[in-house]
Amino acid sequence: MARSILNEFSELFFPRLCVCCENRLVTYEEHICSSCLSDLPKTKHLANPYNKLEDFFAGRFPFKRIASFAFFIKEGSIQKIIHEFKYRDNPLLASYMGNLCGKEILKYNALEDIDMIVPVPLHPKRLRKRGYNQSLLLAEGISQLIKKPVNGGNLIRKINNPSQTKNSRFERWKNTKGIFEVIDKSIFEGRHILLVDDVITTGSTLETCSKLILESENAVISIFTLGSAI
Repeated sequence: MARSILNEFSELFFPRLCVCCENRLVTYEEHICSSCLSDLPKTKHLANPYNKLEDFFAGRFPFKRIASFAFFIKEGSIQKIIHEFKYRDNPLLASYMGNLCGKEILKYNALEDIDMIVPVPLHPKRLRKRGYNQSLLLAEGISQLIKKPVNGGNLIRKINNPSQTKNSRFERWKNTKGIFEVIDKSIFEGRHILLVDDVITTGSTLETCSKLILESENAVISIFTLGSAI
């Protein structure tokens, strides 16, 4: 009873707002209001084994499945969500979105044979500045739902390359060469790895990481991201 009164008092001065529309959340809502949640532009990639992303990556490296949870549209809800947890210190939102991704994966039973979830890593310098790796939080949120282990330490980023937001696809691909490393290839041997990141733009980072993982004998790769700009 006392906790409820304190929560109500806190809400008067620090109301919980939807990260998408900034309307006040009701008691049972978390981070995103029910209306914005239902309006998320889901891709339904996992329902289609020949989706647009898989066509995009075809021939670049061997993979089993590639999918995103929702479309990344300029000024859209997924852009706002990713900006919130990457630049406004909201790690709980990243974990929450990971749970939503996990529910989507379970819904289609498309990745039930994966063995391990691997997040795209941050360089230690950037990790110290942000305080967390949003891709690791997404991976852990997915793991909670699909009950597969996360390995966040075997694929590392050894070079802290600058932001590539304004770079072309070729420039991004060139700038990702040599910046990642797999510490122990035997950990990925014979495993079906689900590589997780926040958003696909040109695909250069995911391609580079996938090719490194596939250097492990009999490794299989699938990819899942929260957003897709493709």
